[in-house]
Amino acid sequence: MPGYVRVHTDEEGETHFCDETIKLQSMDYAPPAPPMEVSTPHDTRQFVFVGARPGWAGDWHRSPVRQFAFILAGAFEVKVSDGETRTFAAGAVLLLEDTTGKGHQTRVTSAEPGLTAMCHLD
Repeated sequence: MPGYVRVHTDEEGETHFCDETIKLQSMDYAPPAPPMEVSTPHDTRQFVFVGARPGWAGDWHRSPVRQFAFILAGAFEVKVSDGETRTFAAGAVLLLEDTTGKGHQTRVTSAEPGLTAMCHLD
């Protein structure tokens, strides 16, 4: 099943990773094309591209808004406050919900610039 990684804050302000599954249902999404597998919709506010050069590092920070991050190029290392670190490359999807608490650290680990598409959620 397809999925994404969720970064969230618990009641004590610690941040954690959680692997989520995308639930898809067959429906007529783009008739007259045959039915496709489609998720439930997410309400969004805006969409931006965000880039960072190789070696860029952001110390502890919270996500400025609840947002999906779609990694388009490069590789990013993300560390949450419970100590876990993961690396995400092109094709990875994260749901950043740590708008409170200790937040996370991020750095570009690839030799090429990192590029993300950030979809701000309502």
